[in-house]
Amino acid sequence: MIYQTVVEGIKPEMLEGFFVGWPDHPGLEGHLQLLKQSSNVVIALDEHKRKVIGFITAISDGVLSAYIPFLEVLPEYQDQGIGKELIERMLKELNDLYMIDLCCDEDLIEYYEKFGMRKSNGMIFRNYQNQSGNLK
Repeated sequence: MIYQTVVEGIKPEMLEGFFVGWPDHPGLEGHLQLLKQSSNVVIALDEHKRKVIGFITAISDGVLSAYIPFLEVLPEYQDQGIGKELIERMLKELNDLYMIDLCCDEDLIEYYEKFGMRKSNGMIFRNYQNQSGNLK
């Protein structure tokens, strides 16, 4: 397995199997676009199968703040330390910024606390009709 911080070489067909449980998730092209348009990305790649097995993205102003919208590891690769490695690499990428924020479900708070993150209040707005992305 290798980790990379560039999207070059990633093809849509290498992104099969993500967004498990989403009723209307981005297609493979949409997934590739969200990787390409993120400020920062770390990708876990099974180089033998030529398949992306995990990824984390960040959106940043490059001055003070970043938001981490996605951390995903394919179900068959979970519990192997891949998510931990992705987070640690992303936090290193963003180390010079003042604030790094993310939103997570209640059951994941303890997981993220292991990386020095603290529970906070937040507000969200969702346009569920756009859940699969705005690519036409």
